Amino acid sequence: MRSRNPVFSREGSFTRDNQYAGFGAQPAGQQAPAYGNNPYANNPYADNAYGRPGGQSLTDQQLAEMYGAPAAGPAQTGRMTLDDVVARTAMTLLTLVLAGAVAWFVVPVEKYAIAGVAAFAAMIIGLVVSFKRSVNPALILTYAALEGFFLGALSKALNTLLQGIAVQAVLGTAAVFAAVLIAYKSGKIRVTPRYTRIGVSIAMGFVILMLVNLVATMFGADFGFRSGPLGIVVGLVGIALGAFFLTLDFNEIEEGIRYGAPERESWRAAFGLTLSLVWIYLEMLRLIAILRGDD
Repeated sequence: MRSRNPVFSREGSFTRDNQYAGFGAQPAGQQAPAYGNNPYANNPYADNAYGRPGGQSLTDQQLAEMYGAPAAGPAQTGRMTLDDVVARTAMTLLTLVLAGAVAWFVVPVEKYAIAGVAAFAAMIIGLVVSFKRSVNPALILTYAALEGFFLGALSKALNTLLQGIAVQAVLGTAAVFAAVLIAYKSGKIRVTPRYTRIGVSIAMGFVILMLVNLVATMFGADFGFRSGPLGIVVGLVGIALGAFFLTLDFNEIEEGIRYGAPERESWRAAFGLTLSLVWIYLEMLRLIAILRGDD
């Protein structure tokens, strides 16, 4: 089953098909060897647990050495672990926060629009990372730095108008993340095909609606999607969609670990989590601004 998360749906992402997309794929016309339901199982001695290719048997000494050898860990197998994901996510978010702090102290409030360049560059790099077959940690960290710079400048500008809004948005984002994680781990949220289809459909409609509103605003019209009672509803929907993306991230990370995804895929997982958290933070900023009376 190919990944349902837009970030993980590229080649080289998590999948439960007969092979790991982009990793160990068989040439056209050749059938992949079947080693049960695990697409990462690649045991050349599957036919004979005590044999070698060519029918040569292992000696008693070799069997004893194999028995006494330590169990293969993540460092030996090169497979992704939860610790890998946590470490890479921490590095990515730390880069984002440090860049945000630089923007907060360096960019003047009256010139915060300058950070729009960083936002545009972050969007381009984000698209490259999403569609790139191989994982590039440098690109992911660059995205985090540019996105963090933009968020830092934007947060400072809004905080000047509404004191404390940045802290409120951070706390709100952390609360949403914790709530979704607890609900997912407790089994209250199950990522099923139907759940995914409904969520993705709503997300597509939301994005189209916001693009239409953006174009209308450029021509002087405003449908009120970002102000008043309707704006509050739209803001809540936006945060709910961010929470939905987090559940897809958690599910894909869980599947990647279960099926032995390569260790480097932990960077892709970190990137997906960062995208979802940035989405929630931006929607949280908008919602709080509306609730506190800023149009």
